[in-house]
Amino acid sequence: MIKVKWWNLLSGSVKISWSKNAALPLIAASLLINWKIKLNNVPKIWDVLTFLEILNDIGAEYEFDWNTLYLDNSNLEPKKFDYSKIKKIRASILLLWPLLYRFKNISIPFPGWCSIWKRPIDSHLDWLKDLWYNVSFIDDNIAINWNLDSWNKIINAWFWVTATENLIVANVFRDWHTIIKMSALEPHVLNLVDFLNAAWADIIINHTHHIHINWIKELSKNIEFDVIADYIESGTFMVLWALASKDYIDIENARIEDLYSFIEKLEEAWIKVENLWNDTARVYRANELKAITLQTNIFPGFPTDLQSPFAILLSQAEWISKIHEVLFEWRLNFLVELDKLGWHTAILNPHEALIFGKQNLKAKNTTVTSWDLRAWAAMIIAWLIAEWETFITNVEYIERWYEDFVPKLRKLWADIIICKD
Repeated sequence: MIKVKWWNLLSGSVKISWSKNAALPLIAASLLINWKIKLNNVPKIWDVLTFLEILNDIGAEYEFDWNTLYLDNSNLEPKKFDYSKIKKIRASILLLWPLLYRFKNISIPFPGWCSIWKRPIDSHLDWLKDLWYNVSFIDDNIAINWNLDSWNKIINAWFWVTATENLIVANVFRDWHTIIKMSALEPHVLNLVDFLNAAWADIIINHTHHIHINWIKELSKNIEFDVIADYIESGTFMVLWALASKDYIDIENARIEDLYSFIEKLEEAWIKVENLWNDTARVYRANELKAITLQTNIFPGFPTDLQSPFAILLSQAEWISKIHEVLFEWRLNFLVELDKLGWHTAILNPHEALIFGKQNLKAKNTTVTSWDLRAWAAMIIAWLIAEWETFITNVEYIERWYEDFVPKLRKLWADIIICKD
């Protein structure tokens, strides 16, 4: 449990951590390389550590020195999966393709799910069948045999991020030419492409959301590569600083170019953001805010993972704002927890909600529960601008996603502590 006390005069600067959404696909794709890999800027968080434990169980050796990961995949044995660990994280779906390449047939438990939405793996398995893999089910396991085709192929990823990442990895060694249409092009997808190209893959991205993959015989046996910073964490801090800073706060590793649509909406709501040198953003405290209409979209549109922090921002705007969550139904449900602070919101349907401002948030010894990873961070922002104290359960969410989130806030003079339940 975390206790948060009202304090709206934060000051200092913050350095954004590295992206979990980028690190996990890179670690999985590294299994294509039957030797040693060095990854810099890997976040030391729960999901990454669990993922590495899964790989260690099947023979991968690793050292994790601060944020540098040394990984040796030369002695893998896929029959030693720890089922309980795989069921903990959804990211284990990323293991299917590289392990199939290494061992031609595997049996793997169904991956775990996240709480936003039960994201099925049916489409992933359908794409495997389309590439001539044989898929069957044995109890809670997926059994897959490799019978990869050898001609030109066109596949639609439907803008799904994990699907795009999996299809890229699945086709690196497939004969002839592959085109993945309607590909997701989020920053972490591009980071994966850059990683594979640095290892001698032949992958080309164009601006029509098409990814072209040309067949290669092998990847480099030794590679060093950098994981990108987390642009979602950066956007979360931008909202926090606009509401709770004394004057302004500087954000290092801000990924400003990746947040173009998000920053446009900040400025539409009358928040001033300056682009300083070396990817540092200066975000000024907002003395008054304008209500806006916000719609999430695929990248480079407004990120769905930033709609919950932005909802907190809009609670302090004049008049009525509207949020349209395009990608996930019922992701706006976290708003019901905010009613405990005296909010006035209206969930219109599974995809739309109204935020009524300007609201004075109050919470005296109130306990709330987070609905998902990003809503958890949004609640911390709300509690930091609310009067009195608030207690937030499900602290494991923040440990899964953000590296040193609470210590970062404490260095900025936030009154926040992790306490026993």
